[in-house]
Amino acid sequence: MAVFKDIEEARSFFTGDRFAAVNGMTIEELYDDGALCAMTLREDHRNAMGGVMGGVICTLSDFAYAVAANNDHKPTVALDASTQYLRMTKGTRLFARARRIKSGQTTGVYTVTVYDDLGREIALTTVTGYKL
Repeated sequence: MAVFKDIEEARSFFTGDRFAAVNGMTIEELYDDGALCAMTLREDHRNAMGGVMGGVICTLSDFAYAVAANNDHKPTVALDASTQYLRMTKGTRLFARARRIKSGQTTGVYTVTVYDDLGREIALTTVTGYKL
């Protein structure tokens, strides 16, 4: 059973996530066991070699996880996250699809797949969350 009554309520709640907002991250889809978030890449998201900063990818993963987990049980925070970077993006947009794997009484496990607008998987993140 979802905590947010609809995607607009989730978007309203997450306006308080200033770092995600400043970086242009948005909630695209919301469902009982997950969420899809996205962002358009800008020059200030790039590192010295021209690739997207790992921190940008982690932040988008964390945002998608937060949307999914807080729709499952609000409030929930991350206890642990592990990201594997698969390849550099050649696209102009990134998407992060978070999916609940397990929801227990006090913890939950989620996977987040980050892919670009060319359909290429960029990173995989596993997050363990704690229900406050």
